[in-house]
Amino acid sequence: MRKKITVVGAGNVGASAAAWLAEKGTFDVVLVDVVEGMPQGKALDLLQVGPIVGSDAQVIGANDYGPTAGSDLFIVTAGIARKPGMSRDDLLKTNTGIVKAVAEQIRKTSPNAIVIVVSNPLDAMCYVMKRVTGFPREQVIGMAGVLDSARMATFIAQEVKTSVKNVNACVLGGHGDTMVPLPRYTTVCGVPITEIISKEKIDALLKRTASGGAEIVALLKTGSAFYAPSAAAVQMAEAILYDKKQVLPCAVWLQGEYGLKDVFVGVPVKLGARGLEQIIPLNLTSEEQSALHKSADSVRELQQITGV
Repeated sequence: MRKKITVVGAGNVGASAAAWLAEKGTFDVVLVDVVEGMPQGKALDLLQVGPIVGSDAQVIGANDYGPTAGSDLFIVTAGIARKPGMSRDDLLKTNTGIVKAVAEQIRKTSPNAIVIVVSNPLDAMCYVMKRVTGFPREQVIGMAGVLDSARMATFIAQEVKTSVKNVNACVLGGHGDTMVPLPRYTTVCGVPITEIISKEKIDALLKRTASGGAEIVALLKTGSAFYAPSAAAVQMAEAILYDKKQVLPCAVWLQGEYGLKDVFVGVPVKLGARGLEQIIPLNLTSEEQSALHKSADSVRELQQITGV
């Protein structure tokens, strides 16, 4: 029996996530959105992809949460997207209300589901989701580090002219300007990039990584990134539903790890059937630890502003 994944929000990110999932053929997908007809139309379009790619996955569109009941996992993308000149923080008030409403529905219809939050500002929206659902921390996980690490790996692969498969990047902290890329733990074929790329070039790569989302917003002019964010969320979903025990950088509710408590921050975690199964400790330098705590302080401020 295929697992059921509900994607909340049928915009670019949500529809793309549904498309990645439908193509795999191993999950049934429910696409939910408040706009009448949009999730139904996109779901029907994706259903008709099945014969082309050989997928028997069922894809359903809905404007309510009835069809989502008993979902194994939710990918929450609902919320307004960033526009040029708008920071993630600017999204806070509007998206808090949206994510709160979504969380209330998830709590009612699928109390055992694992929730992957993609809505921005990411870390604060994870906090809203956890507070409103009342779920244990194992069930609420934020998609941030996977995307930020992918961006960093992309830029490194271009710099050293190698396959992205050879690059393992590591980014911690909040999703935004205060993220904490770790060059010491970022490797090309196992070799730290600090040994093969100059400090000046590394600094430039890290700066581009931190502003990776804004760079895309500036180019698109009327929207924000959606292919990579949706693919990152699907990678997390597969790690959980296939019980892969895969280690990925994700935003989780820290309870003393890394010297941080009661805050959602991106750190390496093991994902499996129970959702968050283990937080992986890294031996950080004092400078890296300070940067991580500074990032956490920024997230705390947003958590408080949500008023949840």
